[in-house]
Amino acid sequence: MDRSPRPRPHDSTAVRLAALAALLADETRASFCLALLDGRAWTAGELARYAGVAPSTASEHLGRLVAGGLLAEERQGRHRYVRLAGERAAHLVEELASQTMTGEQEPPRSLRAASVGSALARGRTCYDHLAGRLGIRITEAMTVRGLLRQDTGFALTEAGLEWFGALGISLDRSGRRPLVRGCLDWTERRPHLAGAAGAALCAHVLAVGWCERVGSGRAVRVTSAGVAALSDALGVDPATLAADGPAACLSSPSGV
Repeated sequence: MDRSPRPRPHDSTAVRLAALAALLADETRASFCLALLDGRAWTAGELARYAGVAPSTASEHLGRLVAGGLLAEERQGRHRYVRLAGERAAHLVEELASQTMTGEQEPPRSLRAASVGSALARGRTCYDHLAGRLGIRITEAMTVRGLLRQDTGFALTEAGLEWFGALGISLDRSGRRPLVRGCLDWTERRPHLAGAAGAALCAHVLAVGWCERVGSGRAVRVTSAGVAALSDALGVDPATLAADGPAACLSSPSGV
């Protein structure tokens, strides 16, 4: 009797998963995806300078990421812009990044790197919603005040919907994107608010000047007006906001 192992049937899902993993198994492509977590469109030249590679090398890597569905591209005249293909792609990158934040971390190699890392941990944008310690504080404050439920997955309560309305923030519930969901924060290792509501809140705090972007990176900070507004709207202790600096950072563009 032939007891030799039989070949496994072809598994198309396994093939696609392996192909996706291969896309991020390169440091340059991974750094591109991390930079694009700021939610903006970058040119190939900007990403090449960011990663420290030749434009031709960047173009080759970007072609693979676009073909693999992680990035989307658009052209305006002579310029080629790329961005993450959507929230699902951003969530995947952020989730994988969080898995690297275990055990002993390599210390920063320079004062600038330490400063950037500290700013991103205090606050940043994760694609189009708030992350870092400020994002966690806002999420926790919404939960404590009964605006957000986390016991059976993320969900806005009726009071939460009314709270968004009172602030004049309109929520788009017409698309396929979930209204709210939890996104694991790679520095805090706890979920912060994402989804359509998270994006709308992030856009609002930046538009009304409660927070502002820091330089060209992903870091953002709370303004003095924002400290007062967040304290009033959510009961966040002003001291905890001010403890991270004159205006605690949220996240925005630049590296992770």
